[in-house]
Amino acid sequence: MGLAILLAFVCFYIVKSGKEGVRKALIEDIIPAEGLKLSDIHYAQTDPEKALTWALDAREMTTSEDENSISFNKFRIKVKPKDRPEIELTGARGSYSRISGEINLWGDLKGISSDGYQIATDHIMIKEKSRQLTTTSPVVITGPFFSVKGRGLLVDLEKKTLKILANVTAVIDEESIS
Repeated sequence: MGLAILLAFVCFYIVKSGKEGVRKALIEDIIPAEGLKLSDIHYAQTDPEKALTWALDAREMTTSEDENSISFNKFRIKVKPKDRPEIELTGARGSYSRISGEINLWGDLKGISSDGYQIATDHIMIKEKSRQLTTTSPVVITGPFFSVKGRGLLVDLEKKTLKILANVTAVIDEESIS
């Protein structure tokens, strides 16, 4: 659940921060009708209001001409909350649509927290308006004393719930709990 919440915060701030930075850098006369394409991106931001620092590294980022969509490839996101464990998320590609408010992340997604929790899947969609993360892909979540795998995931950040939707297998290590 913590991984999902951190992932949603990171994606939200990437989009918000990227929007302002890209707008300043966009030179319409140089790249007409294609938007902006950047390589080897490193972007970091500290949000004192939420006591959160994060950094995005991506091999490539592209914006549409109207700046309503952003895509990025080969990314790594590191999130460092002040009073919670750090998390790192890696994947092959991602996209964001300002019109729909959806963030899609694809390709061998792996999230690892500094307190030993991990999530792995091939696709996650983050819906900003409803504050939900979803996928229909296989998902594996592991922690210090358990592992859960199945198909499909629904994380509701408002209700603070996490559901694996089908074919669920859970393994609990009793020795680690005692």
